[in-house]
Amino acid sequence: MTVLDIRLFGDPVLRAVAAPVTTFDKELRRLVADLTDTMHDAGGAGLAAPQLGVSLRVFTYDVDDVTGHLINPVLGPFSEEMMDGEEGCLSMPGLSFELKRPERVVAVGQNEFGDPVTIEGSGILSRCLQHETDHLDGVLFFDRLDRATKKAAMKAVREAEWSGERVPTVKASPHPLFGRRS
Repeated sequence: MTVLDIRLFGDPVLRAVAAPVTTFDKELRRLVADLTDTMHDAGGAGLAAPQLGVSLRVFTYDVDDVTGHLINPVLGPFSEEMMDGEEGCLSMPGLSFELKRPERVVAVGQNEFGDPVTIEGSGILSRCLQHETDHLDGVLFFDRLDRATKKAAMKAVREAEWSGERVPTVKASPHPLFGRRS
């Protein structure tokens, strides 16, 4: 089991658009395993590669006891029906805010071997697929909050015990693009 440090709000890798995966090899499978182990250890519903400092389009999820991953995801169509609910992020530990998202979404991408995958998500799985894909685009969930809630979220970030902490730069990594911005 490999559990890695999760990058916190303020780390530039969280704002970079992640590069598409083009090589489906042992290193990619190790990244998927590291993401899964770290997500489970942190108690999250999902974790994207940029949150580990890896600027690649990969994320894992664990919703309703279903664990999986998606590589090079593309979302859509989205339902017109919206859902309310609290949303949080492992890169902003301990904080959550109400955020409307589409109730259902279809996600297409690939698995760790490059095979095509389609996931139809509703409820929490829909929220997770959208949240993690946002990470791959350099978007954080609070970017989608209404103005008043975003203001409260930024205040909570500034007051958080972890605010201002930075994960040290890693000199070597088993993963290509570890910590690099695309």
